[in-house]
This record gives sequence, C-alpha cells and structure tokens, in this order.
Amino acid sequence: MSRRVKIAACQYPIDFLDSWEAYEEKIRSWVEDAVSNGARLLVFPEYAPMELTSLLGKPVYSNLARQLEALQDLLPQYRALFEAQARSGGVYLLAGSFPVLDDDGLYRNRAYFFGPEGLIGQQDKLQMTRFERESWMISAGREFRLFETEIGRIGINICYDIEFPLIARRFVEAGAEILLAPSCTDCLAGYYRVRTACRARALENQCYVVQSPTVGKAEWSEAVDINIGAAAIYTPIDNGFSSDGVLQVGTLDQAQWVYGDIDLEKIEWVRKEGQVLIHRDWAKQGGILNLPLERHKVSVSASQDSEHDTGAP
Repeated sequence: MSRRVKIAACQYPIDFLDSWEAYEEKIRSWVEDAVSNGARLLVFPEYAPMELTSLLGKPVYSNLARQLEALQDLLPQYRALFEAQARSGGVYLLAGSFPVLDDDGLYRNRAYFFGPEGLIGQQDKLQMTRFERESWMISAGREFRLFETEIGRIGINICYDIEFPLIARRFVEAGAEILLAPSCTDCLAGYYRVRTACRARALENQCYVVQSPTVGKAEWSEAVDINIGAAAIYTPIDNGFSSDGVLQVGTLDQAQWVYGDIDLEKIEWVRKEGQVLIHRDWAKQGGILNLPLERHKVSVSASQDSEHDTGAP
C-alpha cells in the first residue's frame, strides 16, 4: 500500500452569507476543487463556521454569548454537510472547528473528522487562549484522540494547542505521523506564533504538520472580524526534505487551497536513519533535565563601575 498522500490545506475566507444554500454551495465548491486536484486529506481552519452567524441576524452575530447558543441549531446541518462531502469525494476531511455545547453544559471548540465512510471522530481544543477563556467562555477539551486511517496516523492540534510541545508529543508518542493545526488568528504576530510552532513541532517530532487558517476581514462579526494567515505543510529538516522544512506555503491572506504531496515512508526512514534522531532522542531529555543546575551570580565591583563611567569629572 502506497504511503503517499496529497494534502489540501485551506486558506478559508470568512464571508457574509445570504442563505444556508449559499453556504452549502460554497463548501461543495471548495471540496470539489480539492478533490479534482487529487487531494485525499482536506483541512479546514479553526472557527471557519463562525460565518454561519451571518444567517442569524445582527443581534446574534454582534453578540459573543448569543451567537454560541444560536449556532447550536445549525450544528446537525453542519455536520451532515461535511459528512456528505467526505463521502461523495471519497476523502478524509477535517471540518472547521465549531463551538459546541457539550453534555456538561460547557462550550468547547470542536473539530469533526470525517472519512469516506462518514464521521470518524472529533478532537476538542485542549488549551484555551485568553479570548476564548475570558471573553467567550469556551472551555478546554478533556481527551486526546488519535485517528488511525488508511492514509496515516493523524493528530489534531487546534491553533493554540500546537504552541505547546507536550500536547503535540502526546499524539506523536501514540503514533501520529501527521499533525493538523487548524487556526484562526487576527494579527501577524498571532499567525507567526502558530506558524513558528508548527515548524518547531515538525522539527521536534520528525513529522508533517499542516496549518490551515481563516483569512480576510469580516467587520460585521464580533468573533472573527479580522483573519490573517497562510496555509502550509511543514516537514522534518533532514535528508530527503526541504532544507528549511517548508514543503508548501500559501500567499498571505489570499483565499486558496495549498497542496502538497507527502510520503509517510520518508517519516519512517528519517526517524531511524536521519542526520539527527530527534524523535528517538526526545526521551533522553529526562536524564539531561535531571542533571544539577548551578547558579552563578556575577556582580560588578565599584572599581569596574568607575572604569566604565563616562560622566564628567
């Protein structure tokens, strides 16, 4: 069985929608485009479905609390739409993460993962940003889920999650070869934090990392008014890969698919025969970090101070 896979990472534009039918057509068009280009794994970004609040009227889309409650009525249709697209296209598809009212009465940022046979499972965001926790009242997820598919073993690190090495490492130690990082950032600094983290996780774990962001301005939205980013596929930095660890990266803030062909046999090889064996040597950090640490405090003497004094006599 071939271990080569074409990935499509979406730079997804947040639009003001006229109707649910317009949204269905938008999603169908994006998926059909990726499928026609041979993609087997499609990745949509964090909070992409927040554009659905435009269907619910200004009192909803301009109010953070009300939009969470109102969106729940659209969740069944949302899931059914993406499941149908995965089935009809015969692809694996990570839908844009959705703020879901969970069974304990708390909202969680949830990404649904679909395959050719329908819904495979879900992954909740595990580490909340200040905005999510303090302003939006979104709660952290409660478990890790690794997806073992015919195209590879996949872990999902939603946006801020990818900035924490031990979250990504938990998936990798469970067998992940591909980490998906759907994101939503409203400034260049936020985008570069996620981008830098994606590249670091690919380096540390000798795996592929896929970033998919929202793009464009939606000034009508209280939640996703500004969206900045570029989709990309990152790799280990070693023999057989790009010397900068970038397989593909999109044009900043431009709505588009970013495609890349990956080979998971290369991941198996580099983890055993690479110039460096970071994946294997990660465990050695435990012993290194247990070595004693000595503190050396350096003080500047009065005579040294006078030697560097540039004031007038």
